[in-house]
Amino acid sequence: MMKNKKWLGFMFLAIFTLVLSGCNFSSSNKKEDEPKKEDNGKEGGEKVDQVLNLSEPSDIPTLDSTKAHDAIAFNVLNNVNEGLYRQNQDNDSVLALAEKHEMSDDEMVHTFTLKDTKWSNGDPVTAADFEYAWKRVMKDNGAYNYMIVTAGVKNAEAIMNGEMDAEELGIKATGDKTLEVTLESPNPLFKTLLAFATFLPQNQKFVEKLGDQYALEADNILANGPFKLVNWTQEQGWEMVKNEDYWDAENVKLEKVNVFVVKDPSSGINLYETGKIDRVKLTSALVDQYKEKEDFKNVKAAGTVFLRFNHNNPALKNVNLRKAVNMAIDREGLTDVILKDGSSPIYGVVAESFYFSPDKVDYRELNGDFNKGTPAEAKEYWEKALAEIGQKEVKVSLNIADTDEMKKVAEFLQAQLEDNLPGFKLEIKAVPFKQRLEIEKAIKYDLSLSTWGPDYRDPMTYLDMWVKGSSANRMDYYNPKLDALVTEARGETDLSKRYKLLLNIEKIFLEDDVAVAPLYQRGSSVLLNNKVKGLVDHPTGADTSYQWAYIEE
Repeated sequence: MMKNKKWLGFMFLAIFTLVLSGCNFSSSNKKEDEPKKEDNGKEGGEKVDQVLNLSEPSDIPTLDSTKAHDAIAFNVLNNVNEGLYRQNQDNDSVLALAEKHEMSDDEMVHTFTLKDTKWSNGDPVTAADFEYAWKRVMKDNGAYNYMIVTAGVKNAEAIMNGEMDAEELGIKATGDKTLEVTLESPNPLFKTLLAFATFLPQNQKFVEKLGDQYALEADNILANGPFKLVNWTQEQGWEMVKNEDYWDAENVKLEKVNVFVVKDPSSGINLYETGKIDRVKLTSALVDQYKEKEDFKNVKAAGTVFLRFNHNNPALKNVNLRKAVNMAIDREGLTDVILKDGSSPIYGVVAESFYFSPDKVDYRELNGDFNKGTPAEAKEYWEKALAEIGQKEVKVSLNIADTDEMKKVAEFLQAQLEDNLPGFKLEIKAVPFKQRLEIEKAIKYDLSLSTWGPDYRDPMTYLDMWVKGSSANRMDYYNPKLDALVTEARGETDLSKRYKLLLNIEKIFLEDDVAVAPLYQRGSSVLLNNKVKGLVDHPTGADTSYQWAYIEE
């Protein structure tokens, strides 16, 4: 049996290597038999191929910025497209396609002057491209239309509520290179939000020509950012090359970025060790084996993992049952024994260590833990819930993405809930990541194991997703008190008052309603090729920028 397993593993790796070769995806490692080239004008120096090879656990669902709603798509869009602002190496929002940003005295009218740039098909990028894309988000009820509401763009909320037409959104091109955006009120988050993918421009003629095929293949998307997407093989990977027409191309050192879809962690580590990829995320089983190596790195992230409850489910809509589920889970055991990747337990929806009050106090410290209890306390709430719903047992299913991390977490949750809540039965249903999202959007699940990557640097990115009608809600939760506080916080310019509102929103959501079960704040244990320099990981918005990365000699 052991010989057979080794032989099968060897064959899988060989087949995967052939797949990589077939995609013309090359490694950043220099082959010994390749001729030496001059390096940056240095006579006799060897020039290292500026090729970065990475992996993702799933394919891209769509690259339409008005519809994208996942970390993988946002990551690609961040590197092939660019908006008025983008995140820099310090994670600050800085001017990008806009060379100038002016505000009226009341800070409600913002005028942007664009740089002279062009799309990868040669068309100029114009102010009309921004007006078209933002209005399209609202017209098509895009996944992140609430981001435009959060930005405070005039009439956005009324449009989202069906009270006004998308054409009435407070954005208009006043010239080819001049864009005017009007807000409902001054908004301290506006500049920060503009670096997010929802605010990217789109070429109207190109989009409408392709119709429902837009952004589903490499040839069906235009680039205006540091890189161009030139190859996308479904469920295998994609390839980006340097965009020579990018306005800051002289500072982009990488010539190519290859990303492979690798769902199996053991395949990922094999590809890393054989030089096929330059970075790999380690599973808990591999952390101890590699943690002493020079290329091992542990990174705390701002992303969270939590359980969604379908609030229409006859059993799960019971608040005591949801509290029992929260208290029945040993989060420390999950992060320290099962994951072992730098993830940490969390008992709130806002992550720790990234969001601070005007007095520089961590949001998580200020609001503390919610629904933290013992198995005995969980059982008390469980028995109370069963009496209230008139049942002796509860059978539900758990919707998860078919990645190694999610499978391990789901199995742990299944054991915890069935052991600590007598009569609780949990069936695990693993599906591809894209399908997990579609099931959530349709609210055709009982429980769903969800992830959330913050969109911008403010607690609101974790809080306004729960308002009625938000595409991120995905569980039919609604509390008018929460919605009212979100609206109030969006318009509050006194930062201390605003922060108190943000704290109260989470209290309503978790203390009063126990609406979800937060599980852990993500961390990553990774191996990173020591030759890779300048790769920037962002705690919010898109995960990574390749713009400043390079391969060292």
